[in-house]
Amino acid sequence: MTADVLIVGAGPAGIGMAATLNRIGVRATILERHGIGASFRRWPEGMRLITPSFTANQFGLPDLNAVTPETSPALSLQDEHPTGEAYASYLHMIVELEGLDVRTGVEVTDVAPHDGGGLEVRTTDDGHWRSTFVVWAAGELQYPRTGGFPGAERCVPTVEVRRWDAHPGGDVVVVGGFESGIDAAVSLVARGRRVTVLDREDPWGVVDADPSLTLSPYTQRRLREAQATGALQLVGGVEVEAVTFAEHGATVHAADGRSWHAGGPPLLATGFDGSLELVADRFKRDERSRVVVTEEADESTVLPGLFLAGPAVTHRGAIFCFVYKFRQRFGVVAREIGRRLDVDTEPLEELRAHRFLLDDLSCCELECTC
Repeated sequence: MTADVLIVGAGPAGIGMAATLNRIGVRATILERHGIGASFRRWPEGMRLITPSFTANQFGLPDLNAVTPETSPALSLQDEHPTGEAYASYLHMIVELEGLDVRTGVEVTDVAPHDGGGLEVRTTDDGHWRSTFVVWAAGELQYPRTGGFPGAERCVPTVEVRRWDAHPGGDVVVVGGFESGIDAAVSLVARGRRVTVLDREDPWGVVDADPSLTLSPYTQRRLREAQATGALQLVGGVEVEAVTFAEHGATVHAADGRSWHAGGPPLLATGFDGSLELVADRFKRDERSRVVVTEEADESTVLPGLFLAGPAVTHRGAIFCFVYKFRQRFGVVAREIGRRLDVDTEPLEELRAHRFLLDDLSCCELECTC
């Protein structure tokens, strides 16, 4: 099976990338192992997008959660902070509006050079897709980090909890205090649990101009409300050494000798290995283990023709981990692919006015002053 462009992943990065290529007449085929927006459909009950949706497209300010400049989750879903299930339905709507070719039930295992030129995409069913270009947009949420210390393998990643009231124990320990950890904590407090959040640092106290490095205002508000109940304890400066399990729960042990009891398995919110581990040899990493891609087109520096889209994109220390950030690079990738396919890429220029085409990375070095 062959295609000019293959996109791995039918989440916001993959669907937005395919819709952008449509603008220049390049039809991409999306390969997805589950279904459209699958990661969002697996979110825990009550979990919502932390970036607010608001319809201001007519003023040149697209909805922060939109993957095309003409659409708005706020308008279609009538919700400022959509649930994962609702956002997945928005992505499905884009697929229908754009007439995108999405092949579900296809699990990709590797991307490699093809002997006859171009790239070969390998799948678990021994299928082989051949393409001139591949855009990796498989995301991170389905690959939570589950290691790091003895006993971690028996803990439960927060993203694998479907209903918070089903988690056992009146006392809950959450390891990791960034967005997913705090979301878990406030959700559990709302259900009458006593929660302790442990973190190596104190992310709940960080104030930074880059929203990727600090808790969102939406999360901060919910955190304050949970703290006001007296049922939430935030403990920073904790290096978790091990978790031991007994008949009536578990104990989290810190390197400095402190410990905390949980009535059930502790929850892990320690980040994600990400889907890129499946193709780890196809991208270089920097000293901070971030993926290295070309600034001109987010292309692998190891395997030409392989591009990256989504939250793993980083440039000059800036992390493009929110939809409104990584969508700015759709046009950059599409433009490079279009040029190599010798098609007219001029239609992509209109994306600049909508902030969907960022090719001047100097703005990534600016900081807010208040």
